[in-house]
Formats: sequence, structure tokens, C-alpha cells
Amino acid sequence: MSAFDEPVSRRRALGLAAAAVGVATAATVGGAPTAEAAPAKAAASSVREVLGRGRKNAVALTIDDGPHPTWTPKVLDLLAASGVRATFSMIGQQAQAYPKLVRRIVRAGHALCNHSMTHPQPFGALDTAAIHRQIRDAQSAISDAAGTQPNLFRAPGGNWTPAVLDAADEYGLTPVGWSVDPRDWTLPGASVIEESLLTASAGDILLCHDGGGNRVQTVTALAAVLPQLRADGLRFVAL
Repeated sequence: MSAFDEPVSRRRALGLAAAAVGVATAATVGGAPTAEAAPAKAAASSVREVLGRGRKNAVALTIDDGPHPTWTPKVLDLLAASGVRATFSMIGQQAQAYPKLVRRIVRAGHALCNHSMTHPQPFGALDTAAIHRQIRDAQSAISDAAGTQPNLFRAPGGNWTPAVLDAADEYGLTPVGWSVDPRDWTLPGASVIEESLLTASAGDILLCHDGGGNRVQTVTALAAVLPQLRADGLRFVAL
């Protein structure tokens, strides 16, 4: 049995502990405990939410849907030339198909993110067992190829539901969203992608793609955006 077969929910454990403390210490009105609202569950949309404080002027570039045999090497070459580390949100079946690219990503110092096994959409419409299977299988596939486990999860299409957030938590994965989305997958033109990405400011998580289609527009835009954002004083970090 693998470590993925019996996930332990930190959120659930903390929630139970908090509930116990709340019942014991809650102020009472007429003998009844005062209820407190549960903390909201959401995917992280800023660098600080993932890495904590002390990341001044930091931005994070995330690259989704690969690895791809054509576009991932081009993105990696560009990142190396620009001195930028990124986070690659990988589809499990792509990691299985191109393990050498996965290892190249790891050797270059980039971070890994679980992006499901097959990228089904809408992801949140899957039943609980299917959501778990998608995350578990991708975690195994990426780990086998990389030799290290992802600590992050991004739902396909950013389709977060309570069931998806709970499943990510049960596998010990931090849910990661984004704050700047140029919608490069729609092929709007390199200039449109560039304009969107250049709106980034400290703390933002940027979304781009190296898989799922022709990504020449994305690569062209990043070639202009990365040096410009660095010149503006922003610092790229891997999540």
C-alpha cells in the first residue's frame, strides 16, 4: 500500500481540535455557546499565501499542462536565459510520457505542482472518489518521474469546490490558484499575453501554459515580459 492510499487531513484534524476548544471556551448567552464562523477554504492566489512572509517584491510564474516535448524545452531555455525559476503544474499522464523533461525541470531548480492525472473538466463535478483518484494517480506519476513529490495542487480550470479542496488537503497538498491570467491558451496573440502579464505586481501568481496546444505566443510573450518585470524590481520565485 502506498503512502497515497491513506491520506491524513490536516485541515480536518485542526478543525476538530479548534471545535473542541471552541466548545470548551465559547462565551455563553442564556447557557448556550456562541457559535463562530468556520474559516473559509480557498486556493492560494498570492506568493505570501504559499511561502509566507519575507518575500519582498516576489512574483511566481506558473506553467501549466505539460510537460510537452516541443514547448517545455523552449520555456526551460527561456527561463534559464532569464535567470527565472518557475513552478510547473504537471498533468500526470504527461509526466509519464516525458519523464526526462520532468527530471530536467527538477534539475533546473523549478518547483512541481500536481495538476491532476488527465485534466478532466469540470473537475469539481467529479465524484469524490474520482477527484481523489485524479490527485493520487498524478502524485504517483509525477513523483516517479521526478524522484521527488509535489507539495502543491492546482485544480484543472481553477475549478475549486469544497470536495476538491478537502481532497488536496488530505494528500498534504497546498491548493494554488493565480492572480494574473492572460488566457494564453485561447491564443489571443503574443502582445495581448504580454500586456496582461506586465500588470503583475509584488505577490502575484502568474498563469501561463506549456501544454495543451501551440504555445509559440506564450513563449514569445515571456521572452519580453521576464526581463521587463525583473527590470521593474520584481523577483521571480518558485512556489
